[in-house]
Amino acid sequence: MFLKVSRSGGFAGLMTSGELDTSGEPDAEVLEAVAVRLTEQPPGTGRPQPDRFVYRLEISAGERVAAVVIAEQDLDRDAAWLLDRVLPQE
Repeated sequence: MFLKVSRSGGFAGLMTSGELDTSGEPDAEVLEAVAVRLTEQPPGTGRPQPDRFVYRLEISAGERVAAVVIAEQDLDRDAAWLLDRVLPQE
């Protein structure tokens, strides 16, 4: 599965993005399960709040392509972990 995450917003309004091919990851099954859950059952409303981040997660696996927008205040522990794995460390 191929994951792509972009983060925008925040106080400075900066944008960053990252990509991850789960096929080479030792915990690929967990990464893929979390990604599928987030696209099928997004947490919260996805509506941004002032000075907070907004994340866009895109997944592709063969014919399956899906995307979801997640607002920072709606992140649960699994979502935060997944996004942290895909985005470059600052």
